[in-house]
Amino acid sequence: MDGCCDSSFTICANSAYFAALLVTLYEVAFAMPIACGAGIVAGALVGGLTLLRNLLLPVFSSLYAVPIVILYPVFTAWFGVGSQSKIAFAGIYAFFPVMLSTAAGIRTIDPQFILAARSMGATLPQQITRVIIPASVPTVFTGLRLGGALTIIGVVVSEMLTSAAGIGYLVTLNRTILDSPRVFAAILMILVLAVAYYMLARAVERRMVVWQSAGRQQRAAARDSAAGVPAPAAA
Repeated sequence: MDGCCDSSFTICANSAYFAALLVTLYEVAFAMPIACGAGIVAGALVGGLTLLRNLLLPVFSSLYAVPIVILYPVFTAWFGVGSQSKIAFAGIYAFFPVMLSTAAGIRTIDPQFILAARSMGATLPQQITRVIIPASVPTVFTGLRLGGALTIIGVVVSEMLTSAAGIGYLVTLNRTILDSPRVFAAILMILVLAVAYYMLARAVERRMVVWQSAGRQQRAAARDSAAGVPAPAAA
């Protein structure tokens, strides 16, 4: 077992594995905006508008229960066996959890926030960008972490099914010839990719929370200054 692990780490340094990693990263990078970008926007609309929530939320919840892997032949028929089908499949595969998580987070927002924004004349885009999305940041980032992981899984699974490049292709290729060290090397690269994305998402989330806290402190200080309240003395 130790020999297998040592061989797997050595194989990871192979140029062929780095080339496969670049292919997978390319597909993940294009699938991520579909999953995360479109998922957040759709979740904000579905969660924020009662009409869309009543019409579309049951539909999206039902579609999420369908094993989308069985629809992969449809993606290959539409987009071919190249990277386009992998990008589309992975994007749709991760779209639903991001959308549903965002919609659930928006539904927990205090209605008084939206009512106050409307009373100050905020338009619908302003309500979404200034009130709804900032108030649902923790839930949104939970969906982003899940969606990013599912995007990576979707790309790798599609590469395992029909591909001639990528990490998933290496898994299938070496599995058929029972080359365990090379299979574990590919799995190790997938694990590193998933952990790197998780750490990046956590770092962005922490930065967003810091920006929100700093913004609230600045607004509170501005209100106190306008009201003539002295600022607290620094420690």
